Amino acid sequence: MNKTVNRRDAGLVLLLGGPVLLCALAIIVPLLLTLMISFWERKMLGMKPGFTLVSYQQFFEGARFDVLLRSFWVALTSTPLMLLIAYPVAYLITFKIKPSQTRAFLFLLSVPFLVNYVIRAFAWADLLGRQGAVNSFLQWTGIADAPVDWLLFSDFAIYLGLVAAYMPFMVYPIWLSLAGIDRRLIEASWMLGEVPLMTFLRVVLPLSLPGVCAAAIFGFVGAFGEVAISQILGGVGYQLMGNAITSALDVLHYPMAAAMSSVVVGCMLLLLLLWLRFFDLRLFLGKMLGR
Repeated sequence: MNKTVNRRDAGLVLLLGGPVLLCALAIIVPLLLTLMISFWERKMLGMKPGFTLVSYQQFFEGARFDVLLRSFWVALTSTPLMLLIAYPVAYLITFKIKPSQTRAFLFLLSVPFLVNYVIRAFAWADLLGRQGAVNSFLQWTGIADAPVDWLLFSDFAIYLGLVAAYMPFMVYPIWLSLAGIDRRLIEASWMLGEVPLMTFLRVVLPLSLPGVCAAAIFGFVGAFGEVAISQILGGVGYQLMGNAITSALDVLHYPMAAAMSSVVVGCMLLLLLLWLRFFDLRLFLGKMLGR
């Protein structure tokens, strides 16, 4: 019996080991190459292999570091906005819609992804422009006497574009987490006399936190490295880290682009490690509710 189990385990390892190893190499090798190039020296239109911290020094002492701080702030503040929209949508799909209609609603969420997100950003720019549909509606209803300028090329446009681009991604992990909750736990809470709000706070929300965390990571990473939305909806002078890295590549400053990319990856890994090590959402929520 043990031999049979060991053979099955070995076969499973061989079956899954290849794809897992391939995926790991596809992720790790480019990151290691990027880190290595970040220490090289720029020479004319090319690079000179070596070990120097010039690119990192120029990054942390120049204006690009301010772009890093802005990117972090935009990602940090836009992620809760996405969650505030994605969670109710996922909740409605899970508990308020018939199971036979769930697939249709999830399909509707995926329809925008059939169009390239750059095209969708240009569509938002057209809607928010001075002659766009939004300004026309505001003037037609009398809410505004003249075209509103802050709708486009502003922080409002950036946040709107980020929410529209990445919020649908966040619905799926939250929906999977909510759908996996045993309904008997909710019914038991009701039978014990808990009101619906406390049932949600003490049962549904804590059990759905793994999906919320996964959704937050999706939204934060997407917003942190955004390129097109910041350029199209924010204007030429509005830069996030993705734009800064692209501008370095445009002038063939590959070590600088590699250094900025390495810093971004390092920041993301550090945040994930801190999240996993120090911040237990379930424990925090339990203390907050006095459990």
